[in-house]
Amino acid sequence: MIRFLVTSSIRRRLVFQLSIMAALLSIVFFVAVRSVAEQAAADTQDNILAASATSIADALYSERGQVRVELPYSALSMLGTISEDRVFYRIVADGETVTGYDDLAVPKADQGQRAALFVTEQYRGEEVRVVSIARAVSNGVRAADVRIVIAQTRRGLAQISSQITTNAMAVAIGFFLMATALSLLAAQSAVAPVKKLAESVTRRGPKDLRPVISKTPGELVPLVDALNNFMMRLRASLTRSEEFIAEAAHRVRTPLATVRTQAEVVHRQMEKPENRKALREMIRAVDESSRSAGQLLDHAMVTFRTDQLEQDEINLATLADETCDRLQPTAELKDIEIVRTFSKEPATIFGDRILMQNAVRNILDNAIKYSPAESVITVRVENSSDQAVLSVIDQGRGFGDADLGKLTSRFSRGSNVDDIVGSGLGLTIADEVMQAHGGQLHIEPNKEGVGACVMLIFDRSL
Repeated sequence: MIRFLVTSSIRRRLVFQLSIMAALLSIVFFVAVRSVAEQAAADTQDNILAASATSIADALYSERGQVRVELPYSALSMLGTISEDRVFYRIVADGETVTGYDDLAVPKADQGQRAALFVTEQYRGEEVRVVSIARAVSNGVRAADVRIVIAQTRRGLAQISSQITTNAMAVAIGFFLMATALSLLAAQSAVAPVKKLAESVTRRGPKDLRPVISKTPGELVPLVDALNNFMMRLRASLTRSEEFIAEAAHRVRTPLATVRTQAEVVHRQMEKPENRKALREMIRAVDESSRSAGQLLDHAMVTFRTDQLEQDEINLATLADETCDRLQPTAELKDIEIVRTFSKEPATIFGDRILMQNAVRNILDNAIKYSPAESVITVRVENSSDQAVLSVIDQGRGFGDADLGKLTSRFSRGSNVDDIVGSGLGLTIADEVMQAHGGQLHIEPNKEGVGACVMLIFDRSL
């Protein structure tokens, strides 16, 4: 039984994430509305203060060399209508108070500045907003420098700010609650196609490996593609398993039957000259059955491991060195010398160590098997920025007139090696291992003389 570790619900995660986003948006909305509204209220107060000061400035005149003013009723009344704030004013001409509160400070302004100047200060224990406007009033001899200062308490602004805060908070909370409710509906709608897809697959029988064809949202297309790809691989794997069973039965049973037949012949004809020939055929059949059974099992192992490929760090030189050590005794039986030539820079790849050992062992075993006695086999590892290459070069029979592209097919052998026991699976196994690792198996004649060269090429640019 396959067990799943359930970490959390997608719907719950969606609702939680959308609620967090709604809460953040609500906070941003509250802060933005409150800031904008307060700034608008403050700008309104400043505009009214400036209008009041301008109205008073327009009422200035000179009489007998003195600056006079008749305060317009509207100048101060417009301030009193917007709130219950207190209003203070002072008019100063050449440093002397013409009218108003003597203790109301005149904001310092740059020389020649005529535009309205706004400051916030403390006056008589309260925070007030102050506007100052400069005017020049001619008295017939010279122009007097007049300053109009109007101050207003900020009680009304505080009340407006409090009301804005309350309203913005209520709207933000309402927005959050509504967004959370909509998040529940959105999560339910988002999960519905997944449930529909799961039900569609659940209703299938155990042998129904057809691709899933249904209308799905774009976000589920990778999942459906992955599911279809998995079922396609599973179907192919089952097909290969069935083929393997049939091939194994054929390839193993036939040599064993030959062994049985020849053994009976030897038993019946022990004293006849033909006995030695029958005995040789029996030994050959035993060798063939043993080798075929081993390589068929190797091929089955490669077939099933490629579906769940491990990713180990592999040093090709170390791998080749270990394989040479294992097969050295077999080579010594034929007085074959294995020469190892490895690059100084480590040729490192990532892949399934067991599969790579199997591929290199099959290639080197073929080289030993098809090489004549007292010959040389060169195992070479080359490394560059673009490729890592492991080559096995022998001085054997080569490939003759065989089609090199077909030698990697299962049970395919050259016509010049019929007298040597073999199953025709060695290059097939190596080729499938390289395909699983995104590499390439390259076969060519030995460029340095007779024999063959088999290379495992790993392209780093892929």
